[in-house]
Amino acid sequence: MSHSRNTSTASKTGTGKHPPANLKMAHHQAPMRHVVPDASDYDTTHSIEARKYLKTYGLTPPGVDTYEKQNQRALAILNSRKTPIEKYQYLSVLRSTNVHLFYRLLAKNVKELTPLIYTPTVGEACQRWSELYTQPEGMYLSFEDRGHLHTVIQNWPHHDVEITVVTDGSRILGLGDLGVDGMGIPVGKLSLYTACAGIHPLKTLPLCLDLGTSNKEKREDPLYLGSRRDKVTAEEEKDFLDELMAALTERWPGIVIQYEDFKNPFPSLERYQETYTMFNDDIQGTGAVILGGFINAVKQSGVAPKDQRAVFLGAGSAGVGVAKQLTEFFMKEGLSEEEAKKRFWLVDSQGLVALDRGKLADHKIYFARDDNGGKQYKTLEEVVEYVKPTILMGLSTIGGAFTPKILERMAELNDRPVVFPLSNPSSKSECTFEEAIKYTKGKCLFASGSPFPTLNHAGKDLVPGQGNNMYVFPGIGLGAILSKSVSVTQNMIYASAEALSTSLLKQEIKDNWLYPDIRRIRDVSVIVTAGVIRAAQADRVDRELALRHLSDEDLEEYIRNRMYDPYIESEKVNEEIRELAAHVIGSPTTVGGAHAHQNGTNGTARKSSMASRPGTANGRA
Repeated sequence: MSHSRNTSTASKTGTGKHPPANLKMAHHQAPMRHVVPDASDYDTTHSIEARKYLKTYGLTPPGVDTYEKQNQRALAILNSRKTPIEKYQYLSVLRSTNVHLFYRLLAKNVKELTPLIYTPTVGEACQRWSELYTQPEGMYLSFEDRGHLHTVIQNWPHHDVEITVVTDGSRILGLGDLGVDGMGIPVGKLSLYTACAGIHPLKTLPLCLDLGTSNKEKREDPLYLGSRRDKVTAEEEKDFLDELMAALTERWPGIVIQYEDFKNPFPSLERYQETYTMFNDDIQGTGAVILGGFINAVKQSGVAPKDQRAVFLGAGSAGVGVAKQLTEFFMKEGLSEEEAKKRFWLVDSQGLVALDRGKLADHKIYFARDDNGGKQYKTLEEVVEYVKPTILMGLSTIGGAFTPKILERMAELNDRPVVFPLSNPSSKSECTFEEAIKYTKGKCLFASGSPFPTLNHAGKDLVPGQGNNMYVFPGIGLGAILSKSVSVTQNMIYASAEALSTSLLKQEIKDNWLYPDIRRIRDVSVIVTAGVIRAAQADRVDRELALRHLSDEDLEEYIRNRMYDPYIESEKVNEEIRELAAHVIGSPTTVGGAHAHQNGTNGTARKSSMASRPGTANGRA
């Protein structure tokens, strides 16, 4: 009786004020997929079909965006941020949550956004890294991990890494030893590798080594996220780096390793450059980009290479590295090594670097003068008057060191003086573009390390050259990756500079530019990459031998076809869907019989089609 009443009640459910249970539509549980959506899978430009396929349907608003609308929204948010560091933080979040939108935005606004994701804003970001830390970016390896680096490296989630930028944070942009707070440098640098040379973001590894810090303020900062110990010794660092280099190449054979912002970069470069595919951007990249602009400046100055006289303010690793690169240029112009070396006068905090001045650091000896007649020149002004230079270069991080008096004297001595204040950030620049133009009366050939605005002088808009390493290091890295070089040779570095000098358009040359428009950076990177590959081939360090037989035109096309394009990533997902659909609706014989057809609907086809996508072994990031 009781059972009968329950049945009767159930039959009437839904006829009154209570809604019915869902009796008409059966619930079919989707087979479990061991696929976790990547952050970029939540892109609002994905079609409804793509969202269902990626298991993100319902997890984003239902509207389907266009790239243009996304860009408008992102730029509006960016412009609502008041300070550069706030803009930096927004862009960092965007890179982590929608990497393809980040690079689409950067591609369309590279000139405007580069100063926000790298110099000069990255300087403040590094100074405040622990204070502002909100999300994981890159990998940290501590001195306490020694003996276990290979195990720790296994935690990096992406199985296919092509390039890493590694720093110990000990010499960040002239700001001193920032320890692990230097992570902003490899993060920003690798963003430029992707934006400028199209290296896929999921194939990059930002790497910061926690080897302690000599910065007492950092060690005592309660928010500092690194180890609170003094810097390790040089010998301890060498042993750690030996283990690191072996561990990196064991997990990712062929990885390109770029060193950045080590206090003393020379020992590691000398130790590893012939064993691993590595280079140091502070020494080699800086030298190459300056050389690229220098070649064009020498051409435009009207002074023959043998008559050039270059005064360098700054005799640290960067200054000496640049001078050595330029020495090679003079040798290629027909001077002997001794004659080329004598084109340079280096100035440090004690004045002219001369052999009879007292004990010198090892790296300064090569350029130390022996023709100063026993006289010690203590100031830059004294050296300028003594040398009467055609070229004035600054890598000193001393803001304003090129005084009005010195700039006026350069203009008196030369029809077209070459003035390169190369220190970063802009507060450390030896002079501004406006100062250089004003005090040389518009005569100078100018390039800086930091960006300066266009200036109107005598009714004409003058665009300052910027010797930004981003003109060369992306092409060096991509060239080494595509040629599968076993090392990065000096000829490859030199080739990057030479290729850069040839990348100007006719109008740019006519306007006396020393560097190409930064908005053409991807085209420039293709030219630089091709030059690097050809140099690798000439040095017989390449392993991608088929590239040797391509014409120059075909080689550039090969490079373009392998560059990551954030505009086609969504289309790759749609292509996967089309491939899967073809398997599902195709005849059994087409997909390998009924059993294979069933496997296709259960995700086997997806796994196969996604194997080519950057990320983990099954293609998902």
